[in-house]
Amino acid sequence: MSESFCSSNTASVHHVVDSATGGANTDAPWSITADGDCCVIIEFGQVIDLHTNEIVHGVAARLLDAAIPGVVDIVPAFTTVAVHYRPERFAQEGRPHENLCRRLEAVLAEGIQPQNDASRTVDIPVCYGGDAGPDLPAVAQACGLSPEQVIARHIASAHRVYMLGFLPGLPYIGGLDAQLRLPRRSMPRFHVPAGSVAIANDQTCIYPLESPGGWHIIGRTPLSLFDATRASPCTLQPGDRVRFVPITDAGCSQP
Repeated sequence: MSESFCSSNTASVHHVVDSATGGANTDAPWSITADGDCCVIIEFGQVIDLHTNEIVHGVAARLLDAAIPGVVDIVPAFTTVAVHYRPERFAQEGRPHENLCRRLEAVLAEGIQPQNDASRTVDIPVCYGGDAGPDLPAVAQACGLSPEQVIARHIASAHRVYMLGFLPGLPYIGGLDAQLRLPRRSMPRFHVPAGSVAIANDQTCIYPLESPGGWHIIGRTPLSLFDATRASPCTLQPGDRVRFVPITDAGCSQP
C-alpha cells in the first residue's frame, strides 16, 4: 500500500460550524493523505471522542451531498473519512489524487457542520449475564460494582454508533459509562457467539457473526445485526443512537 501526503490545514485551521448557532465555534485541523491509487483519507486527528466523530460524519454527509463526479464511496470511521475514487476521472494535469485533493479542500473550506443530531434511535434487546453474558461477574468485580449496577450503568449510557468495521455490520458504539471502562481481555476467545454484546475501553460492540474476540461479553441480543439479503443489510448505521433494553432469558435466542 502506498501513502502520499496530500495536504493539511494545520497551518491555517478551518472552522467547524455550530449547527445550533450557524456560526464557527471551534477549530477542526485536518490532513489529507493518499492511500493507494484510488483512495484518499481525510483525518481529523487521532483522538476518538464524540465531537471528533460528529465532525467526521458531518464531512461524510457534506461530501455525499457534493456528489463529486468520479468519487465512488465515502466511508466514515472513528476520526477519518475515506474517499474512494476512479483515478481516470481525475487524470487532468498533475496526479489524480492531487486533483481530487483540491476538490476536497474546496468543500472543507466552506466549513464543517458536525452531525450532532442522530437520525434515529434503535432499541437493542439484550439478555444480560448468565450463559449470554459470561463476563458480567468479572466486569462487576473489576469495576467495584454489583452485576445489577453494571447492567444499570450500561443501559443508562449515552450510546452512539461511531463506525462499522471488523465484521459486516459490527458497530463500534461510543458513550460507555466511565465506571465500566476496562481494557480488553488479556486472552481473547476463539469463538464469540453471534449477537454477543461486549465492552472494552470506552465502547460497546455487538458481534453480528460468530468470530474470535477479545472484549468482555456482558450479554447477547436475539437481533440479527447483518443480513446480506436485506435491502439495507446492516441493522445499525454510523451516527445512530442505541438504547439497550434488558430482556429475560426466555426472550434471548441466538440470532
